[in-house]
Amino acid sequence: MPQTPENPEPTRAEPTLTARAALRHPAELFRRALGIDGPSPRSSVAAALHGDEPETAGLNGQETAQLRGIRRFGATGAVLMAVGALGAGAQPVLQNPVQGLRIIGLPARIPSVALTLTMTGTVMIVLAWLLLGRFAIGSLQSGAVRRLNRSQLDRTLLLWIIPLSVAPPMFSKDVYSYLAQSEIAARGLDPYAIGPAGALGVDHVLTRTVPTIWRDTPAPYGPLFLWMGRGISWLTGENIVAGIFLHRLLALAGVAMIVWALPRLARRCGVAEVSALWLGAANPLLLFHLVAGIHNEALMLGLMLAGIELALRAVERSEPIRGQSLLLLLSGAALIALSSTIKIPSLLALGFVGMALARRWGGTPKAVLYAAALLGGVALVVTLVISTSSGLGIGWVHTLGTANAVRSWMSIPTLLGLGTGLAGVLLGLGDHTTAVLSLTRPIAAVAAAFITLRMLVATLVGRIHAVGALGLSLGAVVLLFPVVQPWYLLWAVLPLAAWATAPAFRVPAIVFSSIVSVILMPNGGEYQPFVIVQAAIATIFTAGTLIVITRNRLPWRVGPGQQPAVPEPQDPPRDDAGAESRGTGRVTPGQGLR
Repeated sequence: MPQTPENPEPTRAEPTLTARAALRHPAELFRRALGIDGPSPRSSVAAALHGDEPETAGLNGQETAQLRGIRRFGATGAVLMAVGALGAGAQPVLQNPVQGLRIIGLPARIPSVALTLTMTGTVMIVLAWLLLGRFAIGSLQSGAVRRLNRSQLDRTLLLWIIPLSVAPPMFSKDVYSYLAQSEIAARGLDPYAIGPAGALGVDHVLTRTVPTIWRDTPAPYGPLFLWMGRGISWLTGENIVAGIFLHRLLALAGVAMIVWALPRLARRCGVAEVSALWLGAANPLLLFHLVAGIHNEALMLGLMLAGIELALRAVERSEPIRGQSLLLLLSGAALIALSSTIKIPSLLALGFVGMALARRWGGTPKAVLYAAALLGGVALVVTLVISTSSGLGIGWVHTLGTANAVRSWMSIPTLLGLGTGLAGVLLGLGDHTTAVLSLTRPIAAVAAAFITLRMLVATLVGRIHAVGALGLSLGAVVLLFPVVQPWYLLWAVLPLAAWATAPAFRVPAIVFSSIVSVILMPNGGEYQPFVIVQAAIATIFTAGTLIVITRNRLPWRVGPGQQPAVPEPQDPPRDDAGAESRGTGRVTPGQGLR
């Protein structure tokens, strides 16, 4: 009998036992073909960013009193912002309702004071948000983690939002572009073919306040948003104040959907509700740019998150997906598709829902195709219905690159291009910025596509929850996008707030949100440098004085035994099959996603 070598080389005629098992299970073979078989390593993205964060006891009496002080401190900042915005906000060139009034129009006549009020209010809200984070992430005393409850956070958020909801627009003049493009659609013209100056005229009341760079550009927004805008134009005509008010109502509806969906997604991922709401819905970026700035990202993100919640609610149920579960799945997919008809990037969420559904159906290539066909069909039907019913067609797909006219320092490929061009000028080699951008931007797009594909596959095989994978993919898309506006960061921050609990995510997100929130001018444009310097000095002095006055009432310093509790991700427990249990960043074949 011939001897068998210690490590026989497998042949095609004699497949190994593992290979036979893979052939019997197509899903296993599919994972091996992608090179992602087996449990995730300790150093995986899910293990590095996600850890379970259970709900805990409420605050004690002293902490509750401090919370009330934090709430009032932030509300005072919001009121200061609203008052300062009467003179320092993004006011319309024509139909300014406060111009010439004796008292309410006073901030417009003293721009330095108005800017100081707005900047001071901005800093106060950011400081209050940071203080609130100690009670949202958790205060640690005697080994027990305590957090404020959902009702306390909701009241705080509402109190901060109300003054900003009645204030003039701030930080951006995009709402005036919304009004002009909606008026173009209301006149029966194609907003995807002609800009406000050509359609309405340069001297039109709505065109005058549109930033010069956007007066001749077509609309980059989807048909659903312009359809709603056309309805607003039909109701308000050329009344700018009424149009701003109704557009803000749309933004507030989007914020309401965010507040509804975010805690539910957090529970689904094993994260404390108030932690997710604090970092997501109470984030100064959201307050300043979605509420005060009236950006349509509010509606886009609200529909997207609500759709993800409904769809995952169906996918993670134990019973077969039919009847009510199928209706939930289709409703969620339809909401995501609707959000993409406002801004196209949210359509990416449908891919992650599809991968979660394909995993529920076995994770095979056939399951992926079935999920793609089902959800893709829903998206196609919704898009065609909206495009046809609105009468705007699909011309919007040709204007998606309109924003690329802006060179944003927050975009990594654009920053590299600008830096290289500046270096060339300094070295006497000439300005090659445009040529470099033609290289860095396509490379960045490929990198973003690769990261997104990697996250889709990781979702399919259960290494990471669909919400976390979506947040990471949107983060890559935003940072590698040719143009990055401050509020674009919310595309990634909101889903990640419901999944990522590690300091590796939270600390940079907190720091970046705070810094970006205080460096932008409230009028959406530029001030004279000496005015900014004067306002900055006054703001620093005022904020410092307020900190001294409230040093014994607000938790500016962390006392002994009250350190903020930021849980480190733990290596999740495994069952007998070697897969993680519920409440982790991974999922097992027989469980709902966490």
